[in-house]
Amino acid sequence: MSIRMFLATAAFSAALALPATAAENAVKKTAYGFSTLKAASTVEAKAKAEAWLKSVGKFDQAGFTTIWANESRSILDRVADTIALGNSEAKSLLEDARKIDTPAAAQVPALLKDTKQDSFLRANLALAFAKHNATKKAYEEALEALSAVTPEQVVDPASYFFFKAVSEHATMKRDAATATINRLLDDVLDAPDRYRMVATLMFFDMLDWSPDPKDLTNIQRLMDNSGRRLDLARPGEKTQDIQKKIVFRLDELIKEMENQCKGGQCNGGACPNGGKPCNKPGSALNPSNPAQDSQIMGGSGPGKIDEKKLREVSEVWGTLPPDKRAKVVEEITRDLPTKYKPMIDEYFKSLNRVHGLQK
Repeated sequence: MSIRMFLATAAFSAALALPATAAENAVKKTAYGFSTLKAASTVEAKAKAEAWLKSVGKFDQAGFTTIWANESRSILDRVADTIALGNSEAKSLLEDARKIDTPAAAQVPALLKDTKQDSFLRANLALAFAKHNATKKAYEEALEALSAVTPEQVVDPASYFFFKAVSEHATMKRDAATATINRLLDDVLDAPDRYRMVATLMFFDMLDWSPDPKDLTNIQRLMDNSGRRLDLARPGEKTQDIQKKIVFRLDELIKEMENQCKGGQCNGGACPNGGKPCNKPGSALNPSNPAQDSQIMGGSGPGKIDEKKLREVSEVWGTLPPDKRAKVVEEITRDLPTKYKPMIDEYFKSLNRVHGLQK
């Protein structure tokens, strides 16, 4: 059975377990048709590259022959090298993108946005740029570059769809990634098996994603994206929006758990991880007297997360001095189970970033 048929059969089986509307949508999204795209042959790509190079008056027979004689390089790489031979700006762009030890480009170069440029140059250079940026985990810029061109314009449609799907999956664009994976498996006749296999794994991974934005795994993905962008030295507005979303989602989750506990629905009326009923008067989640601003709340016992405390602390976090913030983190994370501690640590790091605090 081919990978495509395996994916279609598995997706259909998974859809049977979904409610009617969800099942219909899942089947609709995994409908397959006929392959219509394939990579350009070496002869075709070389001819197009030569024609373009001559059209800009930069044809260098020796340089061109050297590029296309190197069969160890992919067709896309040889096309990109040809473009670099005829355009100095493209050459600089490619050199920077290909350096493993240099940061990924923080912006899509103007050359790739210039609609007056020849479509052959713009499309294939955008694909080469996106491929290297995605490899460096700069997914947003990779997607922006690919969005300006079409798969029909590039010499390697499989790479176009694969790196687009990788970038969409990594940035939690589930519907877009699913559609892109479908096109890779459905529309590209000669997609490499390694692309198909990874695309299949991404598809099944997304089947398990919870639709609830407050699900802890979804919050963790947001945290991963925030960390990735900070590693790339992208602390700007997009990263801050992700961080604010993390805090908001955690606040929502905490409030939801708090309300469940007040209603006696938390472990049969008990606090998270056991303990006395949450709605007991004077308990940490239902205090007799509200906490005063900037006051450090007491502990909730080994291994327990005091949701109300987290919420109250978040409201006054920006007013606390560094030593008290450190004390709050120490008290709340003390004796937490391993699986919770990193998430609570990240919660406070997010609060720091939202309030513009260093520690």
